[in-house]
Amino acid sequence: MKYSFKRSDPLTLGIELELQIIHPVTRDLISAADQLLAAAASHPSADRIKPEITKAMIELNSEVHGSAPELLTEVKALRDVLINAADLVNVGIAGGGCHPFMSWKDRDIFDAPRFHYLSETYGYLAQQFTVFGQHIHIGVEKGDEAIAISQKLAPYVPHFVALAASSPFFEGVDTQFMCGRLNALNAFPLSGSLPPDIHGWKDFEQHLEQLQQSGLIESIKDLYWDIRPKPEFGTVELRVCDTPLSVDRACQLAAFAQALVAWLHSQPIPGQLAPLCYRTNRFQAARYGLGGYYVDERQGKERLYEHLLRTLDQVQPFAESLGSAAMLEPLYEQARRRQGDADWMRERHAELNSLPEVVSACMQVFRGESPSTEVEPLAPSTPRRIRALSEPIIGRNASLAVPPAYKNVLH
Repeated sequence: MKYSFKRSDPLTLGIELELQIIHPVTRDLISAADQLLAAAASHPSADRIKPEITKAMIELNSEVHGSAPELLTEVKALRDVLINAADLVNVGIAGGGCHPFMSWKDRDIFDAPRFHYLSETYGYLAQQFTVFGQHIHIGVEKGDEAIAISQKLAPYVPHFVALAASSPFFEGVDTQFMCGRLNALNAFPLSGSLPPDIHGWKDFEQHLEQLQQSGLIESIKDLYWDIRPKPEFGTVELRVCDTPLSVDRACQLAAFAQALVAWLHSQPIPGQLAPLCYRTNRFQAARYGLGGYYVDERQGKERLYEHLLRTLDQVQPFAESLGSAAMLEPLYEQARRRQGDADWMRERHAELNSLPEVVSACMQVFRGESPSTEVEPLAPSTPRRIRALSEPIIGRNASLAVPPAYKNVLH
């Protein structure tokens, strides 16, 4: 299986954001992707709004940009296009890695050949795959470089998992994870990471050929790796982030990824210990967020937030040269506070004891608004028990304020 790697300008970036389509009354997911796409069809940016595997999902795809501030400008404009379309068809839009109380059996597969293939292959897992992630693409010049950057990025997967974590609830239950979304991805047999014995593009092509000849895959799209070369785009694709609650945070993560890759170009390939630590470090980030433990092959065991702060210091000069240093400041603040979107969602639930109201607050944050502190009763609908069985991992006196990372953005 030969894949020609399309050259990209180094360090260019783009993102994909998978978003929730919300019922205006129940705040559950609603299968309205067709209506939403139709409402946006006449806009010049309509080709940047795409369907996903189930009809309760919608995706924003950015253009290619040289800087994170340029990316943020475009993504805010795309968000506004999507919100205007949503208002026309009377649905809401929210970020977050999982809808807090949706039921997988209620999800409808979007009518497209690729999605039907996935449904036939994976059965109910395709419907359960109604989870929402951010993919970050970083441009590289050639295939060998894409493999090297994929290997060098791997030890930093936990940092992105923890920074983006926004999926503490699933099917009405507090999962006790900061990022519960990754558990849905782990169910797929071809999830995981780049095998450590792949050292260049030829090795990668041979690996794909073996998988195809054995009948394990049809194409590279069947690899649900955390980091994956994207030869047709000329990028390395980081796929581990929950969709953040705001587009500002999504672009901050892209800025971090861009500066990190710029720094990693001069760093060595990780040693033999790094692949051994990978799954445990990734689990710790998904379970405990920035407060989890992290094993570094040079520094040993420490808290993830400590390693993140040191990493941010290392990439700061590169962010300055790329014009995105200011966009890393909220990430510094998040690391110092060790709190993010998942914590904020739990705080909202602890105060309001209402997962639909959590969804309402998430919708407001996505729109760039400060969430209301007033609880507005929802209109009557079909009775359905919504529960959060596990005790939220916060105190009961949590604030209803906007998440700290967004205060400077919204005010």
